[in-house]
Amino acid sequence: MDYHLLTFVTVAEKLNFTRAAESLHITQSAVTLSIKALEKKYNITFLDRTNKYVRLTKAGELFYFHAKKILSEYNEVNNLIDHLSETTNRPLSIGSSFTFGEYLLPKVIADYIKMDKKHENPMISIRNSHRIIDQLLLGEIDLGIIDSHLKTHPHLTITPFKEDELVVIVSKNHRFSGLSSIELKYLYDETWILREDGSGTREVVNQFFQNQDFAPPTIRSFGSTQIIKESVEADLGISIVSKYAIQKEIFMETLSVLRIKNEPITRYFSYIIPEFSFKQHAVSPLINELTKENTLYQNLSFGE
Repeated sequence: MDYHLLTFVTVAEKLNFTRAAESLHITQSAVTLSIKALEKKYNITFLDRTNKYVRLTKAGELFYFHAKKILSEYNEVNNLIDHLSETTNRPLSIGSSFTFGEYLLPKVIADYIKMDKKHENPMISIRNSHRIIDQLLLGEIDLGIIDSHLKTHPHLTITPFKEDELVVIVSKNHRFSGLSSIELKYLYDETWILREDGSGTREVVNQFFQNQDFAPPTIRSFGSTQIIKESVEADLGISIVSKYAIQKEIFMETLSVLRIKNEPITRYFSYIIPEFSFKQHAVSPLINELTKENTLYQNLSFGE
């Protein structure tokens, strides 16, 4: 850092040589020498100073404006370098929405590690889609996976990579359990058990209801798909969940699947990364594993 610039900016803000010296933990004579060195270098007076006051000249005001910007950019570079050092030394960190994180991501991570034994186990956090976006913007994670309709963001790159279908689930004891499809209007009086606001799944369901001009009177919000499935099994209501989240229940025949007639509910899982990432090289192999078509998707039964 140019300490003459720092000294000048401090004097310009304090408008007092003694207080500037105290702030910088140097002597007042050192402050005076720095200011004189700058004025000699540019052959112009930056400060009018008497025994009673210190004031910026027109040249001093201009110099202060740009010196302040230079110091700010210097600090920003230092912070970026510090962050780079911290980021490159910590394990790869992934944030995923609940559906993908709980039901699909474990297989992706297993294949990622098998592909190259040098890959470390990444750190994984499971949050709703809104929280994943916040974590990326704060630099807490290197890669996010969301299931919302978000398509663009000023500071993030969003790439859809896998289509998902949402289906209605009811208990085996429900009066509609023997059906494969139903018109939405017949589900109006049901108790709907849905994910909380901020969840990508809830966002898709809300948009679907809005498009269908459908506003059921009874909606309960729960914070995880697992609780929702167990509540539906217990006949507390019905729900809409990802087809990927109910594979075990379909196999064990503890839930029944309904589709809305002529109204498929689809969305995409998307991976998101910051526009500038210190871990781009580390993230790329995982993205390749994430996006390739493999048995992760091909061998699932969707209750057709």
